[in-house]
Amino acid sequence: MGKARILVVEDDADIQQLVSYNLIKSGLNVSCADSGQEALQILNQEHIDLVILDLMLPDKDGMEVCTIIREKPDNVDLPIIMLTAKSEEDDIITGLACGADDYVTKPFSPRILIARVQALLRRKQKKLLDDADPDIETITLHAMIIHRGRHEVLVEGSQIHLTATEFTILEQLAERPGWVFTRQQIIDRIRGYDYLITPRAVDVQIFGLRKKLGQAGAHIETVRGIGYRLKEEG
Repeated sequence: MGKARILVVEDDADIQQLVSYNLIKSGLNVSCADSGQEALQILNQEHIDLVILDLMLPDKDGMEVCTIIREKPDNVDLPIIMLTAKSEEDDIITGLACGADDYVTKPFSPRILIARVQALLRRKQKKLLDDADPDIETITLHAMIIHRGRHEVLVEGSQIHLTATEFTILEQLAERPGWVFTRQQIIDRIRGYDYLITPRAVDVQIFGLRKKLGQAGAHIETVRGIGYRLKEEG
């Protein structure tokens, strides 16, 4: 397998150079874009394995670019890390809500950024390996078919496009229907035990998941003061 290619979308030349240098040093290939429009053009022309996307761009902002990327079915599983100078919770939550899988706030440690990139690439590679395994289990519940290997969810026969984070949450809940998972347990499953993310951001992911699942999403219940569960079938 060749080196993964990372698209860095950042209009600040110094930060773009810093990020690119550390990615290349870590054995990754890098393409760069100075604007949202250029980033979208590169995505149409090159095979990209992961996007590092700045929130503040000179034309389309990072939120708009992220939304446009996710609208294309081929990019549903493309990992996106939002890079932002803003550390306010609302900005982080908005980034996750529009489809980002992760975020890093400036100023940042290059080592932490690289660790986040590698974690998402490992998750993507695991999915590819699972796809090649015909014996991977599927979960059928509430008119939903969750195919772990294909990273695919069907609701009443129609495919639902979920981000990697949304799929992982649904998979976790569906593995043990009726079982209540705390927000921290969900965070641990998505990110790893050292990941810093607020419980409110988990609520945003659940909200988006329910919306995409339609009527099936109503089976995801909020357990006040604890977390979430997927109802058992009666």
